[in-house]
Amino acid sequence: MSTGYLASYSTLGLLLVLGVLVFVAAFTASRLLRTTDPTEAKSTTYECGLDPVGGDWAQMQIRYYVYAFLYALFAVESVFVFPWAVVFDRPGYGLTSVVEMGVFVAVLALGLAYAWRKGVLTWA
Repeated sequence: MSTGYLASYSTLGLLLVLGVLVFVAAFTASRLLRTTDPTEAKSTTYECGLDPVGGDWAQMQIRYYVYAFLYALFAVESVFVFPWAVVFDRPGYGLTSVVEMGVFVAVLALGLAYAWRKGVLTWA
């Protein structure tokens, strides 16, 4: 390997080429070694060992996505609260950090109150 300015880039390029070659080799080997015997049993839907019953279309209620979104929202909130808790006791951050966190929590509480008022949080 060279020791010049581009030495680190040549190493990165070599690793990228090697990664692409491994990727292509794996998919080529998979295509060459697989069996191609299509049967009707292989074409049916498989779910947890049970035979499929009914049609293939099912209506999903939006409420489950809203619950997932609210969970993600409050999980992200905890990510932002942790650094604030670490910095809170340092001198010079006292009142400013309390006001900033108060605004942050107030915006989240406002969103939660809005969702509650719209009836999104009722399960059934």
